[in-house]
Amino acid sequence: MPTMSDVARAAGVSVMTVSNVLNGKPRVGAETRLRVLEVVDELGYEINLSARRLRSGRTGAIGLVVPRFDHPYFGDLAARLSSALASTGRHLAVEQSDASKEGELAALSLARLQTYDGVILSVVGLGYDDIDRIRPSFPVVLLGEQHMPPRFDQIHIDNITGARLATEHLLDRGARRIVMVGGGDEGHASMVTLRTRGWELAQQERGVPVDDAAVLPLDRFEMSSARIAVRALLARDPSIDAFFAITDQVAMGVLAGIHDAGLRVPDDVQVVGFDNLALGEFTMPGLTTIDPSNAWIVENAVAALDRRIADRDSAPQHLVSPVHLVERGTSRASRAAPSP
Repeated sequence: MPTMSDVARAAGVSVMTVSNVLNGKPRVGAETRLRVLEVVDELGYEINLSARRLRSGRTGAIGLVVPRFDHPYFGDLAARLSSALASTGRHLAVEQSDASKEGELAALSLARLQTYDGVILSVVGLGYDDIDRIRPSFPVVLLGEQHMPPRFDQIHIDNITGARLATEHLLDRGARRIVMVGGGDEGHASMVTLRTRGWELAQQERGVPVDDAAVLPLDRFEMSSARIAVRALLARDPSIDAFFAITDQVAMGVLAGIHDAGLRVPDDVQVVGFDNLALGEFTMPGLTTIDPSNAWIVENAVAALDRRIADRDSAPQHLVSPVHLVERGTSRASRAAPSP
């Protein structure tokens, strides 16, 4: 049985560094962490908790790694996943990655230490090559839009279709100038890039000129940031009559910014979000949004984990969740012109 000293020697690092990696401590660089994890897998090193699991069977714990605890979307996802696991006598452990490569690697290291039966990882910071170097000792299901190694199970949200539905809905309801709040091109298949692409495609297909100036980027997808940005934009350009917000959380900030500008929703300005958060039912008026089918995502993520727990050699699946529009009060009921 290899020891921690064996791992340190093979990786060319100290025993303390190996301990920090396995305990998910953040003060280890990403490249060093990857090298230690590779050696751990190559040598077949097992910490005592892992050995205990091998003697007693599964732990009944599933890990969920999300970028942030305080984002309502991930709170909804975690709540649904916890309920789904509880119905089968298992429990959920949630780790925060801070949307960074180091944080996601640290969370996987901690998952190894805690000996979870499997992990669902929302990928933001890690790229294809990073993931491809990892040989986890437990099943991993990836959530996210980036192209990932095909040996992993992965579930995507159909971001382009969702954004197209949102934009088409606004155009159908008489919108003439739709600003994409939180949009941009990150140079790879991210949520931001794909939702912006859907916004563009919907306008192009309707013969509406796509104005790059109508993309309003945000440093953080928070209500306060969106509120300030939208209020300032409306002060400069009162011709804007619709906003497509990249998330519902952003959309709620958009609504506040419109109110600050003294405008009415949906009479003067219409708004559509993306996520179908429960909070959207209680904005005034209720938020029209895109539902990414979180219940479907959870059901299929658990099924993928269970299949791989039972058979590590089963063929990986790459699934795309269905999306649909949920119409509420922030968009007009018909293609009526704005009231005077």
